[in-house]
Amino acid sequence: MKRLSDVKRIGFGAMRLTGPGIMGPPADPDEATRVLQRAVELGVDHIDTSDYYGPYLVNDLIREALHPYPPELVLVTKVGARRDDDGGWLPAFEPDEIKEAVHDNLGRLGVERLGGVNLRFMDGWDGDFEKQWTVLADLHSQGLVCDLGLSNCTAEQVKAAQDIAPVSMVQNAYNVARRTDDELIDSLAGQGIYYVPFFPLGGFSPLALDAVHGVAAKHDATHMQVALAWLLQRSENILLIPGTSSVQHLEENLRAARLRLDADDLAVLDAIG
Repeated sequence: MKRLSDVKRIGFGAMRLTGPGIMGPPADPDEATRVLQRAVELGVDHIDTSDYYGPYLVNDLIREALHPYPPELVLVTKVGARRDDDGGWLPAFEPDEIKEAVHDNLGRLGVERLGGVNLRFMDGWDGDFEKQWTVLADLHSQGLVCDLGLSNCTAEQVKAAQDIAPVSMVQNAYNVARRTDDELIDSLAGQGIYYVPFFPLGGFSPLALDAVHGVAAKHDATHMQVALAWLLQRSENILLIPGTSSVQHLEENLRAARLRLDADDLAVLDAIG
């Protein structure tokens, strides 16, 4: 099975293949299926998902659209949370819940081994997680999980996890306007650990968005393409998982891999942060 170290730098985040609030079915199920199939046609070999998207609906959709999977496809999921009936996010962080969630993802996706699993911390979590990480390490040793990662985490939590089992990836919020993880990204790069940012265009002020649009106009590109290209040039250990429910937007996002920002562009964008 391919690992994260083998994938292309732009993958696909499946979270948006749901209804409002990441709950319920997509408004256009046929288009959601086309997005997944078109992504694979265009060479996407890394899909990020979770059982709590929907909940469960996205994993079911991925299996219906793509199974049997091409051998090069790496499926990465997250565990540690669940949804209530109103769409609220609740912890599902007990060791037994972690183990059950991994097996649920295996079953719904229809695979014998997951390409990766991220342990997701709820906002502000600073407690012990040795038991939870040990469960994932055991599942890794059993051959059920290829790579292990942490989501919504701190540098201290990465270090604590590394003392138990290797961390292959970190998935945190980061973009050209939100750079609190700058130091962490550089540290992870030195350790050979991938960084997978979510919300690549979130939290922009009007002035910051104007700056991105200005660079986009220069290159006849979209603002999202510029934001993604900046991330790709920020550090070689960054892997992207932009999500969408539109084939058109999917194709636009993937074209960001061909966009090269020059020194003037980078100066404008770096000034945002």
